[in-house]
Amino acid sequence: MNTPRPNLPRVYAAPAGGLLLEFGGQWYDLSAWAAAAGHPADLLGLISAGHLHSDQFKACLPGSEGSNWTEVETPDNTEWRAPLTRPEVGKVLCLGKNFAAHAAEFGEQVPEQPLWFGKLPDTICGHGSEVSVRPWYTEQMDHEAELALVISKQGRDLSTENAMEHVGGWMVANDLTARSMQGADRKKGHPWMPAKNMDGFLPLGPCLVPAGFLDPHDLRVTCRVADTLRQDASTKNLVVRVEPALVALSRHLTLYPGDIILMGTPEGVGPLEDGDTVTCEVDAIGALSTRILRPRA
Repeated sequence: MNTPRPNLPRVYAAPAGGLLLEFGGQWYDLSAWAAAAGHPADLLGLISAGHLHSDQFKACLPGSEGSNWTEVETPDNTEWRAPLTRPEVGKVLCLGKNFAAHAAEFGEQVPEQPLWFGKLPDTICGHGSEVSVRPWYTEQMDHEAELALVISKQGRDLSTENAMEHVGGWMVANDLTARSMQGADRKKGHPWMPAKNMDGFLPLGPCLVPAGFLDPHDLRVTCRVADTLRQDASTKNLVVRVEPALVALSRHLTLYPGDIILMGTPEGVGPLEDGDTVTCEVDAIGALSTRILRPRA
């Protein structure tokens, strides 16, 4: 398992609605705290206004002088809503071949310029979701564990100096991919967007760690299928780090609050079968589990 870091704030979207905060091994009602402080009730509103960034939030965390939090029982949930989903999420941009070893396992070189593609917000699902893949869709579907970030501040033509100011928080993502379909489309010279987009093809969560509380370039990324470790790498090995990635993307498109960026998957991607439970984990954030259903009729 990845290294636990209990003193980081983690924000969860409760299944019945509302937001919870896990901090220091205790659970708190984040929605009640936001209401009492006159802050927005939704997660995107909170991060867009900067209320959860470490610069402000550290002074407000439970145990801080003058803080006023309502403690709640430890949730017994096997499912969480995705921290953000449509309509809050405008676009999802994904970096490809951003680990050299992942490019190599497909016999390819690292791109000279950042390579990116899109997933639709409709594909987002939360921790504990079941993803059912229709039999006609693909013979092989693969897992791809990734670090994800959410944009909190609008920006175009960002610089490496100010790029991090536009990050609102960090999550775990699984870029599920119809590998057989992708391979066939590549051979034909067709775009392979269909291979990346189907209901449930972007598990996201299980929570959000607000910006400023962790170093995104020193995190272990793993993926397990049942008890078998498939992927295990560090974000130290990202080819394109967060700042230059945001610079490159913002040259093409204005980044808006709620946009999500996936930083790329390490080597070890592999197939998922009917009944598999796939768990993607990133240090300090948490473990994101998905059950795969592959009906044959």
